[in-house]
Amino acid sequence: MKKFAKIDKDRLLLGIAAPVLAVVAALVVTALVLLATGKEPFKAFQIMVSYGFKSDSQVFILNEATTYYLAGLAVAIGFRMNLFNIGVDGQYRMGAFFGAVVGGMVTLPSFLEIPLIIVVSMVVAAAWSAIAGFLKVGRGVSEVIATIMLNSIATAVISYLLQPGRLAHLNSNTNSVYTTMLPKSAWFFTMTTNPAAGPIEGFIVIAVLAGVAYWFVLSRTRFGFDLRTVGQSESAAEASGVNVKKMIVTSMIISGALAGLVGMPALLNEAHTYSDEFPTGIGFIGIAVALLGRNHPVGIGIGALLWAFLDRTSNWLEFNGYDKEIVGVIQGVIVLCVVIAYEVVRRYGLGRQQRKVGEELAAAASLKTVEKAEVTA
Repeated sequence: MKKFAKIDKDRLLLGIAAPVLAVVAALVVTALVLLATGKEPFKAFQIMVSYGFKSDSQVFILNEATTYYLAGLAVAIGFRMNLFNIGVDGQYRMGAFFGAVVGGMVTLPSFLEIPLIIVVSMVVAAAWSAIAGFLKVGRGVSEVIATIMLNSIATAVISYLLQPGRLAHLNSNTNSVYTTMLPKSAWFFTMTTNPAAGPIEGFIVIAVLAGVAYWFVLSRTRFGFDLRTVGQSESAAEASGVNVKKMIVTSMIISGALAGLVGMPALLNEAHTYSDEFPTGIGFIGIAVALLGRNHPVGIGIGALLWAFLDRTSNWLEFNGYDKEIVGVIQGVIVLCVVIAYEVVRRYGLGRQQRKVGEELAAAASLKTVEKAEVTA
């Protein structure tokens, strides 16, 4: 029991050491960058913290982090399988577009309308992601290349269909193009704790449920075990009877289905239509968030909150005379420091474990030599 407790303690310390080291390194590098630009780093950090913890900023961060969290989960499914799904951006836009089109065509009670839109979005996004999965197992095409190309194709398809006279309308006043507005029965609920701060989007509940489902499936099911096994070693998975090709396609489909949820907060809680101003690029933020969270649902949540916090404070930094781009530098530095810190800690832990094993073997050999000498004597 003492030995197991010691092992768990070591793992806990190493697990804490990695993010702490990453945060400290990121702060130091960011401070040096600010100093190099002739700016006061501690003042910048103070501005970010004071503005980021205002009530309206907290609501903004929660709403923004909801979307980033879903994108991070979608990417993390692929990462756990050793797949690099860069296509989350195209998948969620395709899903949200067709969800908006279908939702605008019908008027149903809320308990039917909202699930219909969500299911359509998830099915379309999953089907779009499945293309990359089938290309990988059927033709050996890298999922990186396939998903990058599918992102471009998704942009072209949406641009073609999002035209007046096809599946969209033109607003002559603003010159914007948009799909038919969703009926009020398709508007997702919001929660207001402070009227001055604005409403918290109800889709945060769906994001939490998605995180719980992600944890349960990967940690408590046979499918999750097979997925992690294939990610660690395809040959070992095949030797244990796992159908690797089937797992690859299934993982891409699940990743795409989760990606279908990414655009739902913007569609059901905010715009209630798909227009040429619909948010893009969230899929790529999901990659950074998944890396920050090390593919763990809690870690991804922290990464999403941090990214949303930096997004929120960037405007206020610019208002106070700092370059807005400095936040992009901070975000990149944080991701880089996290990757490096976790690798440093991993190698340290592995080396420490090897030294302990070597010491135990040496002790056992020494004891055996002493016993042999006593028997001989």
